[in-house]
Amino acid sequence: MSDFEKMHTQMESGAGFIAALDQSGGSTPKALALYGVDAENYNTEEEMFAEVQKMRARIILSPDFTAEKVIGAILFEKTLHEQIEGQSVPAYLWNERGVVPFLKIDKGLDAESDGVQLLKPIPGLSETLSAAKAMGVFGTKERSVVNEANAHGIAAIVKNQFDVAHEVIAAGMVPIIEPEVNIHSATKQKAEALLADALMKHLDMLQEGQDVMLKLTLPDQAGLYDALADHARVLRVVALSGGYSTDDASARLAQNHKMIASFSRALTEGLQRGMTNAGFNTALGANIDKIYKASIA
Repeated sequence: MSDFEKMHTQMESGAGFIAALDQSGGSTPKALALYGVDAENYNTEEEMFAEVQKMRARIILSPDFTAEKVIGAILFEKTLHEQIEGQSVPAYLWNERGVVPFLKIDKGLDAESDGVQLLKPIPGLSETLSAAKAMGVFGTKERSVVNEANAHGIAAIVKNQFDVAHEVIAAGMVPIIEPEVNIHSATKQKAEALLADALMKHLDMLQEGQDVMLKLTLPDQAGLYDALADHARVLRVVALSGGYSTDDASARLAQNHKMIASFSRALTEGLQRGMTNAGFNTALGANIDKIYKASIA
């Protein structure tokens, strides 16, 4: 069995969750501040990314960050070119931790139209996918946002996502399609119902071998996405926390038995740069255990 086939099996049936380690330029300062690294601790963007890479490496090297509970990890593009113990980060994740690597490929959001924000164009996508595939990256993640229950907008955002997904599939990789529903939307529940229907229509058009994953906001109606999770072309439906607290997100996840977690802030909650390694590993291990238990509930 090839590495890709092993990764495919793990993503389809492995017990655990997907770690979101893909903080980009916009989200990195906040993530670092929560970790105890303020803006005054770095002067340039490169220094900022170096600080967040140290944080990511510390997480990945922690004893509990293994496939026993963490089955995949989403990386920021700059992370592909960093190394841990002499190996590229994707290679280290798979070879040493048994964790399937994914790559965040979106370049931000377009301005809102019809209640949604589509993906911005992704320049050089073909070259990025080719390079990532050669480094052993299994799949991609691309995020856009639904702000209100507008049927036309939701149809457009799902089409936009699947257009990109087809490029990823053609490159021999598996896309994580992520049309996030804003948890503060006044029409969240209706938007989620419209989104479920639109996703199903596009899934039904996929051919055998065109497998995808879905990353969706935890729904107001428990079990709403069960039919999507059961679709033959869907390897997994994963949940984003979207701003819910760790406890709230975990409780909601436990009510959606066919979703697993892909949390970012919840994973790093309470971690501080100044912690001893023992203290850091204990705190991270507790976070991993909490997310894992909610994912297998």
